[in-house]
Amino acid sequence: MELARYKVILAYDGSTFSGLQRQAEGRSVQGVVEAALRPLGWQGKSILAAGRTDAGVHASGQVIAFDLAWRDSPAALLKALNAGLPASVAAREVSAAPVDFHPRYAAKLRGYEYRLFCQPERDPLRERYAWRAWPPVKLSRLRSAARALRGEHDFAAFGSPPKKGGSTVRKVRRASWRKEGEDEFVFTIKASGFLYHMVRKMVGLQVKVGQGALEPESVGQALGGGNKVRQLAPPQGLCLVAVEY
Repeated sequence: MELARYKVILAYDGSTFSGLQRQAEGRSVQGVVEAALRPLGWQGKSILAAGRTDAGVHASGQVIAFDLAWRDSPAALLKALNAGLPASVAAREVSAAPVDFHPRYAAKLRGYEYRLFCQPERDPLRERYAWRAWPPVKLSRLRSAARALRGEHDFAAFGSPPKKGGSTVRKVRRASWRKEGEDEFVFTIKASGFLYHMVRKMVGLQVKVGQGALEPESVGQALGGGNKVRQLAPPQGLCLVAVEY
C-alpha cells in the first residue's frame, strides 16, 4: 500500500512537556505523537510541525504532518491516533494532504494568544494556563503598547531567529488586547513568523507598560534598535491557537 500524507491539527497541555521538539532528555510532544503512530504502521524518522513551542507552552491549533500507509478513513485514523496519545495531547482533526505539504513552510500566518490575570494572591486553578500579574494592568495602556507592534519591523530586540544569522524582520498582522471577566486580559497576535521568545518578550514588556512601570513609547524604542528586551513572560500563559495556509 502506498504512503499518503496526512495533516493533523493537534492540541496539547504543555505543562509537563519539555517542548514540542524531540530532545535527548525530557518528555516532548513530538515524542509521544511518534510513539502513538508507530503501532499504526508509521515508519518515518520524524513528524513535521508548523512551529516549535517551548517548554510549558500550550497549543490548541498546532499543525503536524506525516506519511502513513493507512487503509481506512481519516476519521478512523483520528480515533486510532487519539487512542494511543496521553490525556494531555489530542488530535482534533485529521485530513489528507498533498504529498509535498509541509506545515511549517506552507504556513502563511501563525496566531498565538497569551492570557494573564491580575490578583495579588495565587490561584491554583488558573495559573496552569495563565500568568498571574501584579500590580494590576490597565487595558488602555496595553492597547497603546500593542499598536506599535503592528506592521513590518526588525524585532531583534524581542528574540533571536531560528537559524543563526537569519533575518529578524517579521510582519505582524494583528496585535491586540481584550479583557475577559473582571481580571483577565488576552493578547492576540498574528504574524508571518516569530523569533525565539518573541511573543513572551512582547507580553513581558507590555505588562510593564500596563502596570505603569514603563511608558507605551518603550515598545517603539525597542523596535527602533534599543536594548534587548529583558522582560520575559512565563510560558504557561502562551498558546498556539491557529496556523493559516
